Amino acid sequence: MLPLTIRTIAAVVGGEYRGDAALLERCISSVVRDNREVVEDSLFLCFRGERVDGHSFAASAFASGAICAIAERLLDGAGAHIIVDDTAQALKKLGAHYRNLLKIPVIGVVGSVGKTTMKELIAAALGAKMRVLKTDKNLNNELGVPLTLLSIGEEHDAAVIEMGISDFGEMTRLAEMARPDIVVFTAVGHSHLEQLGDLDGVLRAKAEVFPLMPRDGVAVLCGDDAHLRGAETGLRTLYFGTDEHNDYRAENITADGTNSCKFNVITPSEKVAVELQAYGLHLASSSAGAVAVGELLGLSQAEIARGLSSYAPIDGRANTIITPNFTLIDDCYNANPDSMASSLRSLSGLAAPRRVAILGDMKELGANENELHRNLGLLIGSLNIDVLICLGEKAEFIFKGFIASKAERERYHFPLREAFFAQLPSLIKKGDAILVKASHSMNFNEIVDFIKKL
Repeated sequence: MLPLTIRTIAAVVGGEYRGDAALLERCISSVVRDNREVVEDSLFLCFRGERVDGHSFAASAFASGAICAIAERLLDGAGAHIIVDDTAQALKKLGAHYRNLLKIPVIGVVGSVGKTTMKELIAAALGAKMRVLKTDKNLNNELGVPLTLLSIGEEHDAAVIEMGISDFGEMTRLAEMARPDIVVFTAVGHSHLEQLGDLDGVLRAKAEVFPLMPRDGVAVLCGDDAHLRGAETGLRTLYFGTDEHNDYRAENITADGTNSCKFNVITPSEKVAVELQAYGLHLASSSAGAVAVGELLGLSQAEIARGLSSYAPIDGRANTIITPNFTLIDDCYNANPDSMASSLRSLSGLAAPRRVAILGDMKELGANENELHRNLGLLIGSLNIDVLICLGEKAEFIFKGFIASKAERERYHFPLREAFFAQLPSLIKKGDAILVKASHSMNFNEIVDFIKKL
């Protein structure tokens, strides 16, 4: 990471330093909150959790090589530490300070659906020419963003920061730290409606990022989304997607099963031929956004196409797993009506003896959650999907919507997991293409693991 002394850290977070004065001019090597991630000269963050108190692991962190800690109380007999009122607030202050030291472009990725995929596509596109730091795992919240910022080093040429929220005000706090030069907005969708109310609320909450960007910043918005097409950003704005009016448009999209997706991206200057080694027709639209970012940062069309060819999906997000008996699409990291619809359309386009959708509850949809689940069932009735298997209380409304569609196909609903797992082996057949998707809290990764063993 960039040089950051313990003296500077103490001043930035407004804490009281306890320890050897000789260490104050030493620089830290990393910032970690897990003592198992400590390396020589790490700064260890002591967080008080609901079940675990990080202060209890300070001694272990020092034994592993930590040079200093940030804590909310005196660490008797431990190493050097900075005492603050709130470790989380201290981390945010430190992240914002570190962002001021950076001289590289920071790309923020926001939206209700497809943020992680977009982040990965942008990083792949830029990676043909640049050394890119990208958000790791799910570190996209008020603790993850500053930790990501603090992991940017002198070796990096660009950073791609995923920014996730669930309520008003959160995006403002994230943007105050990240202050992205470019923001890519994937979609306004039905997520976190319990807090945000409706789609207009979703847009307002996520659009909090724009006033905190530099005036020469660029907003890259999905122009296929009616809410985003008319959004006021106060910035130079580019649009991507598949519709004709977009500045960056994906067209001639074809898929070779789950092996690849080919398409062209029409840019303001020329056409880029792209081939992804991944499943999902929606990837073409998102790739158009990644092409826009690549052009903004000076990459050639050939470099962008070469970078995108290295894209690989990550676990839980349209990750295709070929087993001896099935083509398994692991998309169970999270779900809302928009991402569900996208995944189901991609499943519908697959060439397979049978297409099977195993779906579960979608969370945090607010007062209209039953209707949103039912509407998804109606959609499935119009798609080329052979078997629908629903698991969960709210997933019953997907099942009922499918029945209401009058589609004459196999359909099952299980309110209880035990009955589901007992009958699942008899419901799927060798050669099936199987989509597994639900909100993260439904633990559908257990279903993926179960099917992989069949």
